[in-house]
Amino acid sequence: MSEPLVLTLSCADRPGITARVASFLFERGGNILEAQQFNDRGSDAFFMRVEFDPGATERKQLRGDFASVAHEFAMDWKLALRDRPRRVLLMVSKFDHCLADLLYRWRIGELPMEPVAIISNHPREAIGHTDLGTIPFHHLPITRETKADQEAEVRRIAKECDAELVVLARYMQILSDEQASHFAGRCINIHHSFLPGFKGAKPYHQAYERGVKMIGASAHYVTADLDEGPIIHQSAEAISHADEPDELVRKGREIESRVLAEAVRLHLEERVLLNGKRTVVFRS
Repeated sequence: MSEPLVLTLSCADRPGITARVASFLFERGGNILEAQQFNDRGSDAFFMRVEFDPGATERKQLRGDFASVAHEFAMDWKLALRDRPRRVLLMVSKFDHCLADLLYRWRIGELPMEPVAIISNHPREAIGHTDLGTIPFHHLPITRETKADQEAEVRRIAKECDAELVVLARYMQILSDEQASHFAGRCINIHHSFLPGFKGAKPYHQAYERGVKMIGASAHYVTADLDEGPIIHQSAEAISHADEPDELVRKGREIESRVLAEAVRLHLEERVLLNGKRTVVFRS
């Protein structure tokens, strides 16, 4: 078996797309291993993800040959190696539970990624109990006056490391519109989400004061609209009237960690396609 490939695509919906893609792969000796599709009737758009064994056909040839099919249907598409670890830049502030969880999942082989750098607006000692190993660490403090320069340095490091994905693992700084635009579609953030939503300092304490019965978290792509980017994954957990704020914080850490990890996995496995302000997520 050759190294599996993943083909993802989106285009205006019309008859024959699935048949055309399947025939294309069959004619070149490919064997489909997994295929999912979605027809969005609201936007009249079509989305598809196909994992396949290319057989003896080289990826370069497949890419060249498929370009004519993509042109015929006016597709946005991508052809990628399924099992190649993606290069990931991680950003964190003082709360490192999400960072520690991602690194653990990477080390046991659960996440197909290669951490290329860690950036923090606090010194390394602030997350000293988390094992960063030999991953390069960059302390980039930020103030209102230095924000533009700091963000430019983040972009420089990302380019130098050839980072394919940026993960805000509880990075407690708001990205500028320029920064959000620069990393559009390749920057994931984790956000505590409640009903009602609590913004600002100590959200779990605010939730306690309001007597909420559910707490949760949302992982989404970063956009210029604060915490309103396309959602990738969410989860919630019931809580009791007896839960004190510290218990909510503990439960919140667990939810944030697992929601962010799942969102990162889905992105790394090419399972998330953007659909305007929403996402199409092909789960395994």
